[in-house]
Amino acid sequence: MDAFIALALLVVLAIPILLVALLVGQVRLRRRVADLERRLSDARTSDAAAPSKDGPWSAPADTPAPVAAETGPAAPPRAEDPPAAAVIAARKAQGAAVSNEAPPRAFVFRADRLSGLAAWLRENWFYAVSALSLALAGIFLVQYGVENGLLPPVARVAAALGFGAALIVAGEVIRRRFGDGEDRATAYLPSVFSGAGLVTLFGGVLSARLLYGLIGPEAALIGMVGVALAGLVLGWFHGPLLAAVALIGAFAAPFVVGGASEDPSWLYGYFGVVTLLGLGIDTVRRWAWITVLSLIGGYATGWMLHAASGGTTAVYMLYLAGLSLAAIAVPVRRLVPDHEGPTVAETLRRSKGAPLPGFPARVAFAAVAASAVMMAEVRLAGAAEFWLSVLLLAGLTLALVIWARRAEALEDIAVLPAGALLWVVFDQGASNGEVYRRFAATYAETVEADYPMVVTLLVAIGALVTVAAAWRSFRATRWPAVWAGAAALFAPATAILIELGWTPAAVIGAYPWALHAAVLAALMVGLAERYARADGETRLRMALAVLSALSCLAFAFVIVLSSAALTVALAVTVSVAAALDRQFRLPPMAWFIAAGVVTLGFRLVVDPGIGWGQRAPLPEVVLAYGGTLAAFLAGLWLLRPLERPTAKLMLDSAAWSTGGLFLSLLLYRWLDSLADARAVESHWSLGLAAVIWLGLAFAQVQRLAAGGRLRQVRLGLGAIFGLIGASALFAAVTEANPLLRISAAPVMGPPVINTLVVAYLLPAVVIGLAAWRVRDMNARLRQACGALVLVLCSLWLGLAIRHFWQGAAGMHESNGVTQPELYTYTITLLILGAVLFYQSLARASDVMRKAGLAVIGLAVAKVFLIDIAGLGGLIRVFSLLALGLALAGLAWLNRWALLRAGPAGQQPLDQ
Repeated sequence: MDAFIALALLVVLAIPILLVALLVGQVRLRRRVADLERRLSDARTSDAAAPSKDGPWSAPADTPAPVAAETGPAAPPRAEDPPAAAVIAARKAQGAAVSNEAPPRAFVFRADRLSGLAAWLRENWFYAVSALSLALAGIFLVQYGVENGLLPPVARVAAALGFGAALIVAGEVIRRRFGDGEDRATAYLPSVFSGAGLVTLFGGVLSARLLYGLIGPEAALIGMVGVALAGLVLGWFHGPLLAAVALIGAFAAPFVVGGASEDPSWLYGYFGVVTLLGLGIDTVRRWAWITVLSLIGGYATGWMLHAASGGTTAVYMLYLAGLSLAAIAVPVRRLVPDHEGPTVAETLRRSKGAPLPGFPARVAFAAVAASAVMMAEVRLAGAAEFWLSVLLLAGLTLALVIWARRAEALEDIAVLPAGALLWVVFDQGASNGEVYRRFAATYAETVEADYPMVVTLLVAIGALVTVAAAWRSFRATRWPAVWAGAAALFAPATAILIELGWTPAAVIGAYPWALHAAVLAALMVGLAERYARADGETRLRMALAVLSALSCLAFAFVIVLSSAALTVALAVTVSVAAALDRQFRLPPMAWFIAAGVVTLGFRLVVDPGIGWGQRAPLPEVVLAYGGTLAAFLAGLWLLRPLERPTAKLMLDSAAWSTGGLFLSLLLYRWLDSLADARAVESHWSLGLAAVIWLGLAFAQVQRLAAGGRLRQVRLGLGAIFGLIGASALFAAVTEANPLLRISAAPVMGPPVINTLVVAYLLPAVVIGLAAWRVRDMNARLRQACGALVLVLCSLWLGLAIRHFWQGAAGMHESNGVTQPELYTYTITLLILGAVLFYQSLARASDVMRKAGLAVIGLAVAKVFLIDIAGLGGLIRVFSLLALGLALAGLAWLNRWALLRAGPAGQQPLDQ
């Protein structure tokens, strides 16, 4: 039986050897074919472009991709695709410039590279199968010994290690004696044997640790580091095939070997070593795709190990942070990164033909993004994991700000861990994490419990990142203002997200939490002072810090003040921003003014909003709305000598809309106090609602003159506000109209001066005033506004006449029309027509002349069609008399105007 087992084992080991023997003959045949193809192509170019600090990886987009081996195809670079070589040779023969058509170097996922890999695998798949067979033979040799107990554990591991070493020696012997170039029959064989040997050695070390427990984690790690170093040296000589085989096999070895361990955390060290092996090989040979393969394997295997094993979250996060730092430093072989070239963010808005970031910069960006996202996804595992995630993300952010300060191409990468840090902080509270639960329950059981330092530490971390960004701003040569903006933004953003997710004021109190915002404001004031000293007349960075300080103060006001006081405090910050702009000439203050106007508009209209203004005590309403109006007017006055069109436009529109809103609320409260009950759907309340919303809509129309990216937003808001106002006005004209609905709320007030003015004349005044003030209004919209004003004024005038004669109780149409009322309509039409006709002569307006003639014609038609039949006695006489005298007077007025105009005006206007 033992002899049979030994024979079977020899057969298994002989299969790859026989396969290799067959392949040698096939390779010799291919050699002759390759010689014929090589005669069709020129010699390979050896004058590659001069490398920069990042080597060939950092070549710009318009640099030709060399055909040399160090930037070969996605498949092993020594197997050149003959058709591609023939095309290049033909182009060179015709004098074509290949450099303008070649793709940029060190791009791994390109169509030509992927197609080259597929072509190489179709022709050379047997090399991959051979390497896989040899590697599995070594690993299964150990497992066979385990299953059958043929050898003691030490001997089994030694057999695996010996078999792996023999494969490496065999590969090296073939390489030295026969060579491994493409002109040799033994091409790729050294890589096949040596790669399988490396995988077998990794499997032997893992078996000694996982299967038998012969060595501890430390010894296993040392052994794997030794194997990795051997693979690093061999990879420099044997090419990318060996590196790829070694990497894939090394990453897969722990899953193939199997076994169990109480603490598999040490495997993160193993995967880290393998990743460094691939990065170390590629940092010298610069194949690019080996670096990508290493990082993909490192992140994928780390994630699978974390998903399969519990209790390893802390080591997993340390592993992720280590991978990102290695991806930054190893490809450029620098302890302090110095990546040159454009950033990834710059490429998003680059023009055609502009240079792309170097390959190391792209690798660093992808690795940091992967680490940040994966670390952010494990933040809720527990309190320790949350704090470790926060510290690692903050540390990675600080490292990219300070440690990578010389790397121009990495200036945008710090935003990735910084954004992940903000998300972790917010989501801990929003998702009810363990740290948040402990914080929220601090005083639930023990009132004398110690002050919880959680939110204070988080704000301090945010302030530390802000200080680091400000330090980078002082030393930056390319984007100092961007770094200053990051410094001004990060700490306040941290505090605001804590407020949204944690609501600290409910636990530690409003004033202690507001003190955090005040401290941040003081920090920003200090930064503003330093910027002012350093920049002199250039005050952009100072302005950003001042904006941040104002925002922090506003945030503190939000925490501690009541609704009215908060609104006034925010309004004061807007006027203070205008004062600072006037004193120090800080154009960015316009951003804060615009944001403040929008914020105050939201507070006055939505939260606490119009409903609060209708119900709150009158002094608070006057303080909130009147104080805001005063602040807007003060800001306008302060900005008068400055060229700030956007800020002035925002303040001007806000002042008009706030003033109208304030007066409308005061009028509503007064009328509501006079009414027997709250008439929410009365004609006057609907008219006031129309005034408010139409005023807000016209404010957005006025702000369209500012242009910019918010134009579409303003259009949308204006349309929404206008639709609400138009709906309220339509309801006032129809459902709440006392003429049409007998159950409508009664008209309050004496004749002429009553609630009909509020319901119909006041909206007409607002619409007409907006059409007159907003100079950039669309012509059709202006005409529509004029027509609506005419309709509303006519409606009000008719209802006012009816109320004068019928009173509030007789407004409904079922009460009929009295003779004095009918006569009054006629006189009113004649007077109105006469006024329009006179104004047309005075202003030489043909439109007003036609309008006057139309009104007079309407009065004439009314007299002959209605008054003669509806009036009787002296009233009918007076009606006809008034019509005749009015027409005679208008004729005389027309003649007098023509005579005053002189000879040029002899022709009557109505002919």
